[in-house]
Amino acid sequence: MPATDWTEIIAEDEAARFERHAAFLAGLQQKHAGGGAPGRALHVKASVGVEAELEVLADIPEAARIGMFATPKRYRALARFSNGAARRQSDRKLDVRGFALKVFGVDGKKCIPGMEDETTQDFLAIRTPVVPMRDAEEFMAIVRAASTPALLPLKLIGALGFGRGVRVIRAALRGLKMPQSALAATSYYSALPIKYGPYAVQYAFTAREPAAPIEIADATHLGDALVARLREQPVSYDLQIRFYADAKTTPIEDASVEWNTPWITVGRLTLPVQDARSPRGQKVAALVEDLSFDPWHAREDLRPLGNIMRARSVAYRVSTQTRKSAPEPRDAPSFD
Repeated sequence: MPATDWTEIIAEDEAARFERHAAFLAGLQQKHAGGGAPGRALHVKASVGVEAELEVLADIPEAARIGMFATPKRYRALARFSNGAARRQSDRKLDVRGFALKVFGVDGKKCIPGMEDETTQDFLAIRTPVVPMRDAEEFMAIVRAASTPALLPLKLIGALGFGRGVRVIRAALRGLKMPQSALAATSYYSALPIKYGPYAVQYAFTAREPAAPIEIADATHLGDALVARLREQPVSYDLQIRFYADAKTTPIEDASVEWNTPWITVGRLTLPVQDARSPRGQKVAALVEDLSFDPWHAREDLRPLGNIMRARSVAYRVSTQTRKSAPEPRDAPSFD
């Protein structure tokens, strides 16, 4: 059976620091809005927003039958593919590529105070299985340094020290320079842990077709290619988890260490055939942009874990309030 001796280490001043970080990100939102309505603090540019279906599989190991994964079931969902930058930029630029999924009709008590009875569950992921920063302090050092890209290396080294700064820069560049595949052939990873009943796991949406390097032709290449694909064929991913094993090889608080435990498939995510540029598709995309996707939109038995995840709780709350995102839907939306 998987280990259950994982633990979180929470510093006394953590909450105050996280509020300061969230305020800085909210300032970026206002700055980039240029006097208009603020967008997201990060992952501003959506490549595409589409309808999806998540199937919980029947034949999964006993230890994986937790919460919403305890019994086979199909859920409606919405998916958002995005670039990670704090501003809209061409797909040709190096960037973090993100994926967010909102699943409807999920029962169980939820994490966010005041939203305990909501019926959505969100999953957020990026295309690298690990992040370059250990914690929220290092993440914010990168965000602050990125405000002046030409000086980013010097500012990051100044914030983290020479040795650590250089290691973070090298790790970040490795992730950014990974060969780019079509969105349909790209796998996405939580890169950060969540609870899984008594256990702790990371999760991934693993592409079911082989990755193949592509040449990005123009500013909207990634989304346009997925839209064209979905007019003709569905796209699917395996939802997989890997369990915490011990504090050294699968740490909860140090996000820069890549976990090495095996992946277990618990679900299947399908993007059905659809026309994302049709009137219906435009309604889907508009709602996806209005909604908030937050790892803390989660059942209590799937609660996010670790320093960066706890910081995200504060940052996403402030970001959602700043841009006045749409209320969380009670039911799967109808676009007819």
